[in-house]
Amino acid sequence: MSTTMNSTVNHDKQLLEEVEKLREARRQLREEVAKVIVGQQDVVDLLLLALLCRGHVLLHGVPGLGKTLMARTLSQTLDLKFKRVQFTPDLMPSDITGTDVMEELESGGYRLKFVPGPIFTNFLLADEINRTPPKTQAALLQAMQEREVSIGNTTYSLDPPFFVVATQNPIEMEGTYPLPEAQVDRFMFNIRVGYPTVQEEAEIIRGTTGTDISSPAAVLESADLLKLQEIVRSVPVADDVVMYAARLVNASRPVKNSGDSQSRVDMVSKYVTYGASPRAGQSLILAGKARAVLEGRYHVDFEDVRALAHPVLRHRLVLNFHGRADNVDSDDVVDALLENVKDEVAGR
Repeated sequence: MSTTMNSTVNHDKQLLEEVEKLREARRQLREEVAKVIVGQQDVVDLLLLALLCRGHVLLHGVPGLGKTLMARTLSQTLDLKFKRVQFTPDLMPSDITGTDVMEELESGGYRLKFVPGPIFTNFLLADEINRTPPKTQAALLQAMQEREVSIGNTTYSLDPPFFVVATQNPIEMEGTYPLPEAQVDRFMFNIRVGYPTVQEEAEIIRGTTGTDISSPAAVLESADLLKLQEIVRSVPVADDVVMYAARLVNASRPVKNSGDSQSRVDMVSKYVTYGASPRAGQSLILAGKARAVLEGRYHVDFEDVRALAHPVLRHRLVLNFHGRADNVDSDDVVDALLENVKDEVAGR
């Protein structure tokens, strides 16, 4: 009995040490990223959360806000192999996944040799993903979901960690191929990158028009990141918190599309055609675990779920004609969900 108790105590102590290590790594990571990126701390934190959860991110923002630089800098601080693909209308699936080529042998004759594409990396930036046709989009999204690539009759596994950040320009939609809802659902977060403040913009101008160029240092190695991903999944979650996440997701669906008539929200019934899928509930809880660890807690709270509701739900809500006509944004619907669906402990 004593041996079992000692083993449990040692295990808990080790977990707390790992949690503290991750908190310290987050602090160092923020410092290193700040050498290159001014502001955008919330965006960087969400990128780190998704990475810890083995999820993927869709970044929305106008050109010039540093989305590419942000992704590259984060990969450098985590010592991850980074690749960037500029998506264009003529991009083919093989341009991403790789292809078999004919190789001449020294002894004579030929053989097929697989040449890996840029998807064989740890950190992939898919720039302007809606610029390429659905066939090419599907090749990337299959790899995101399955963590593998099929070429001919051979399947190649992608080495972990594997993290995809895809960008979209929200103001220029001419000549684009919008991602289908089923494919958008595979992204854990939809993050909106906003404009900097006047002070931040002045700092950006000063920092990018001089001779001094800062370079971030690596804070974690890929092996450390894989270990931390396992720790995040081991964080316990109370049943009440799981039920709150489930009710929040369920309430995002119109009555006709839901198997549960409870927790209905008027704005959802009026403006939403299709609500969030079960992936949303999984993402809320998993990201809540990562957020709790980064905050120095080894348990998930209701506030963790509420704090992540917008990036998890906004791209999973399909608004109807009335919503578009009344200029309703998906974030407005999420606000209504958070206001109407209360956690049971608060009793409101």
